[in-house]
Amino acid sequence: MMRGSGRRSGGSGGSGVGAYLVRRAMPHLPPWLGVAGVGITGSAAHLMWADSVGAGVGLTLSAVALTGATWWAGRETSPQRRLHSAITVAAASGWAAGAALAGPMAGILPDVYLMGGAVLALSWNVRMALRTSDGPVEGSADKSLLEKVGLAKARIGKTEVEPNRVTANVLLEGGEQTNDDVTRALLKIASALDLPQSAVRYQADPDSARRGELVIVPRDMLTEPQEWEGPSNVGGSIMEPLVIGRYDDGSPLVLVLPGDPSVQRNANHVLIAGGTGSGKGDAALNLQTEILSRRDVIMWLSDPKSFQDFRPLLPAYDWAVEGGAGSEAMVAALQHVIPARTRWLGQHSYRQWAPAAAERQTDPAHSCRQDGRACGCEGMPYMVAWMEEAANTLRALGDDAFTGIAQEARSAGCSLIVSLQRPSYDQMSTSTRASLPAVIALGCDPRDEGFALPESVIDSGAHPGAWGNRRPGYCYVVAGGIDPERYASPGRTRQFTAAATAVMEMLAQWAVRNGATADPITVGAAQAIVGRAYTGRQAGETESTDMDHGQDDELVDGEQLDAEDAAIDPEADLPAAAEGDDAPLFAPPAGRKPGPDEARELFARALEEFEAAGQMVVGPVDFMDWCDRNQLSRPWVSARLKEAAIEGRLEPTTKTGRWRIVPVLASA
Repeated sequence: MMRGSGRRSGGSGGSGVGAYLVRRAMPHLPPWLGVAGVGITGSAAHLMWADSVGAGVGLTLSAVALTGATWWAGRETSPQRRLHSAITVAAASGWAAGAALAGPMAGILPDVYLMGGAVLALSWNVRMALRTSDGPVEGSADKSLLEKVGLAKARIGKTEVEPNRVTANVLLEGGEQTNDDVTRALLKIASALDLPQSAVRYQADPDSARRGELVIVPRDMLTEPQEWEGPSNVGGSIMEPLVIGRYDDGSPLVLVLPGDPSVQRNANHVLIAGGTGSGKGDAALNLQTEILSRRDVIMWLSDPKSFQDFRPLLPAYDWAVEGGAGSEAMVAALQHVIPARTRWLGQHSYRQWAPAAAERQTDPAHSCRQDGRACGCEGMPYMVAWMEEAANTLRALGDDAFTGIAQEARSAGCSLIVSLQRPSYDQMSTSTRASLPAVIALGCDPRDEGFALPESVIDSGAHPGAWGNRRPGYCYVVAGGIDPERYASPGRTRQFTAAATAVMEMLAQWAVRNGATADPITVGAAQAIVGRAYTGRQAGETESTDMDHGQDDELVDGEQLDAEDAAIDPEADLPAAAEGDDAPLFAPPAGRKPGPDEARELFARALEEFEAAGQMVVGPVDFMDWCDRNQLSRPWVSARLKEAAIEGRLEPTTKTGRWRIVPVLASA
């Protein structure tokens, strides 16, 4: 009984193997059946038309006509398939005509039939066996798709299938189709595949007008937001990529700021553009936390929104201002800091900033000494100047200031980052926009796409206008150091929640203790222009430490007390008010207009007060209250401002009616 079962099992196994072999052989049988059919046809024709001259002529013409028809019908296929088909038909029809007239066994006809027929059949079998995805697939679903979108003559070539990403080579019909036809059809392709517009893009071959790659991402992996959990590389170099999110296929979304001559990459100046609700604040935080977590970079920040988004990071900035006169002072300082940094890098044989420039210069190859020995100069960290909500600053200062900074900063080891909602021509000149080649383009109005992204990237399928403010954090990143094929790939920045505040505060304290501080060249150039307005973060500095006090102070009831106040009895009553205690210390008596010399002294003192308060850019509007207190007119102040400019105490800025205070030490 068991033996019978074994035989049945074996028979079943043999039947399964046989069925498998039959299935595998079936696709290869048609050529052999064709050879057999030709033999039968030739033999039958000989029985009918062996002695007919007219039949011979007809068979010959029929063979020629059939070969020509095959060649004509194969015009839509590849040249190799067309030629192979024509040769096969010509050989078969020629042998059939000869067999019909002379007989299938006459002369060399039997040998030609057996050998030639087998060769032709095997050639088709080999062609079928070698057929892979490298060649065009005729009559496939891809072909049907291209026909639907008006690209019937295009052919799909090699196709690479990755997790959540399909890349297919496209070859267009020469002389009839171009890459522009594919870019215009991308929306139709997305519709045919029932995908969002951003899921389909086309990367044209720069060396061909009819070749490119069609990229399809069937599943949007960005739908679920990813929360920010901390910087990616704490203590790393600013030269290493900054991770700010992920692409729709799950790969990291990165940006690199410094240039690298070894890969022919220039330093990046970045434009961050996005409408209200597009996630521009989170994108800025992603980038800033990555920058501030690196060991060899300092950052200056101008934020007219009073650090609404960035307050937890305030201790980490080398210099931060809230806009207005502070931003004017920062821009003025940048205009002088950049050439000073460029000069230092040139003196130390750096064609552009490199991580070695941030270290103490102990290499003789990077020495400013003439004797060829190492100079030991203190290093120069990379610098990032961030202009948040820059539309206000652009209106106040004009485009020329930003354009000049952006054009010169690359060689100074400095990146300019400009963030604003709408980079249109009425907000930013074309020259300034051209000087910011890198961009993080978030959702926007469809009419603003051309202001944010290059036309070639939009043609490849990038459309931030399709998101608007409905997809916060979705963005396209175009920058040096990123594969151009990625430019049209959407990404999404990480989301900052309430839980991120504590981590940002910890990062700020890490930067205070371990981050870079400004080098002497940057500090000197900034202070020479804006004086005490440039604060400059010192290494290890915190808002309050016991190290700054204690040793020189005495304690009264556990509180710190200055040494000069040690003799004061805190329990004693205050003395009674004496006559004249309520009189102003410097202002003249009420109702009396000061004389020319006194007024000039008051004006000089007012400039000193502005300088001490850190406001280094002034104009007549800043003296309104002062004029009221001292009974002086605004025209008189304007005249004094011009006199101070002639004397070197003030310098004109790019905006009419605004003057920069020259620090006392610098003017002296």
